[in-house]
Amino acid sequence: MELDLTDPELLKDPVAAYDRAREATAVVRLSTPGFGTMWGVTRHADARAMLTDPRLAPSEQSFMRAAVPEHCRRYMRTMQEQDGPEHRRLRGLARPAFTPRRAEDLRPRIAPIVDRLLDARPADLLTGFAAPLPMAVICELAGVPAGERERWREYGAVILSGDGHALMASIPDMIEDAKRAVEGGRDDDGLIGMLAAVDGDRLSEDELVTLVWHLVLAGQVPANLIANSVATLLSEPGLLDMLRAEPALLPGAVEELTRWQPPQMFTIPRFAGQEIEIGGVTIPKGAPVTAVLPAASRDPRVYTDPERLDLRRREAPHLGYGHGPHFCLGAPLARVQTEVALAALLDRFPGLRLAVDPAELIWIPDPSTRRLSALPVTY
Repeated sequence: MELDLTDPELLKDPVAAYDRAREATAVVRLSTPGFGTMWGVTRHADARAMLTDPRLAPSEQSFMRAAVPEHCRRYMRTMQEQDGPEHRRLRGLARPAFTPRRAEDLRPRIAPIVDRLLDARPADLLTGFAAPLPMAVICELAGVPAGERERWREYGAVILSGDGHALMASIPDMIEDAKRAVEGGRDDDGLIGMLAAVDGDRLSEDELVTLVWHLVLAGQVPANLIANSVATLLSEPGLLDMLRAEPALLPGAVEELTRWQPPQMFTIPRFAGQEIEIGGVTIPKGAPVTAVLPAASRDPRVYTDPERLDLRRREAPHLGYGHGPHFCLGAPLARVQTEVALAALLDRFPGLRLAVDPAELIWIPDPSTRRLSALPVTY
């Protein structure tokens, strides 16, 4: 089975299209005319196994690395593009700054940022709250000076716009700002100081800069997660009341909302080092392979009544942050940000409502991300 990712019918509702593909085949060809074919693993068990399969490896050639000026390329080889001992070394050095305990300790620093944004009672919760929040948190954690934060907010807007040309054009400036952040934050008690203070083996200057600017890039994912979650909660009668009555449900609810509306449709592709078989489908050597998250996250082989949003669900973990050696380091921080954001909305605005009918919300026609164009609300 093959899906054309530019097909207007698919773009009307990619989640439904990927859901149907899972029932037809364990692995679907995902084609974009002019850009070749990617193989998408649709079923939860196969996707989970694929993400730990040693026969699949990161790409040796990065499109982004090739597209930026030569002087930037030394900062383009991220942890996601490495495997084996070097990946384990980098991950081991960075992990202490991204543990669940560390994320929990950051709640008191995230909460005032959330409150400042909500004090304006933005009419559009996407552009006025969900979108600026992750970059504001990153700036706070990285110790970016107040006078430089507007540039970082602009980077966040470019990343969320989906404009690939604008993103590529901004990367050299992003790297330069990451260099300044690393230089200024080495002796502080924030994220950069923590990363730079590892005893013995430590991240090099280039590795620190690469990690910081990539944190800016990947750290925008919570924006769409928060917006999607709020839109879902406001569209389903009774969900807000349930969470207000039982606030202990919120951490599990965030996981269920991530399963239900994953902001990323695919995991970062890995490449077959040899011809392999997944779910009875033969994948040729050298082919890129990805997990199709909306399909795997609604697999009836794993989830009871998967098409139902159940804030009390405690079944198998979703794959929204990946799995295995490349599980997203920033997942604990994304979860805490989302929890703090939703808790503040629930607590501060008991009259919060969508300003339009749920059917009138406009989802961007994008096969790889699940994101709204706006989230209009009333208070």
